[in-house]
Amino acid sequence: MGEIRIGTSGWSYPAGQGTWNGVFYPPKGSRPRGFRELAFYAEHFDTVEINSTFYRPPSAAAARNWIEQTPPGFDFSVKLYRKFTHPEMFVKATGRDPHDLGAADIDEFRAGIAPLADAGRLGALLAQFPASFKDDPDARAYLAWLLEAFRDYPLAVELRHRSWSDAIDRTLGILGESGAALVQIDEPKFRLSIRQTFKPNTPGLFYMRLHGRNADAWWSHKASEERYDYLYSVDELKPVVETVGAAARATRKAYVYMNNHHSAKAVANAAVLKHELGQEAGGIYLPEFIERYPDVKDIVKAAPTSHTFF
Repeated sequence: MGEIRIGTSGWSYPAGQGTWNGVFYPPKGSRPRGFRELAFYAEHFDTVEINSTFYRPPSAAAARNWIEQTPPGFDFSVKLYRKFTHPEMFVKATGRDPHDLGAADIDEFRAGIAPLADAGRLGALLAQFPASFKDDPDARAYLAWLLEAFRDYPLAVELRHRSWSDAIDRTLGILGESGAALVQIDEPKFRLSIRQTFKPNTPGLFYMRLHGRNADAWWSHKASEERYDYLYSVDELKPVVETVGAAARATRKAYVYMNNHHSAKAVANAAVLKHELGQEAGGIYLPEFIERYPDVKDIVKAAPTSHTFF
């Protein structure tokens, strides 16, 4: 039986309607001096998917700080920088040409995550491609090149366009060259969405991401925050429990990350998922969190009040 690790995609959501402040984290005004969100998060889960590395390459100093804030055994899955996977988004954000991608970019990213890898704290490196990334000769060649560049890390690849599953044997062949896991996605399904079996494709790693099923807001850029405003019911998570349990019997390590992050819904669903898979939902939760998400009431430990939290 392989190891199962459950966490959320990101841990810091400080602003907007979907903030975690006052929901999962204590309100800013009631936090003790020195409170650190990642350290608090790590009391509840043993893994997290880092989102910030998608927007800018990580620094080794930041990686060392993440290690310092978390206990031994806690690990991080790191999302690859958008220059590698989302060139159009990269151009809009930076005004720079993404086609100068080369060894310097690879070396910079590798140097940033080196402390995690050296400390045995790197869970996986996630290459998340957009739905516009379709299977064609150029895309296949690029994917093979990218995986080769990072092949000495555990790799997970999220492909969203149906063309990749229409030629699934060829797709798995490319991933298999570097032992990369095809990310299994729970999301709204459309005509051109990738089709998946939710089974491991490599014995080393199973990687699953749950984005929510908010189909109405999925393609709206104006509603980007609302896109992930979805709470899975316990019944909706039961097939996930079966999928992950089966995957753990066939792989050495299975990761599940909840990305329905609006108002810490990801935290609530991750706690339920841990419980359903026979793991303890660790840490202490705000009374307001439990009131908002009653599915966790009987499976988590509550603080007496927000003001006596610490």
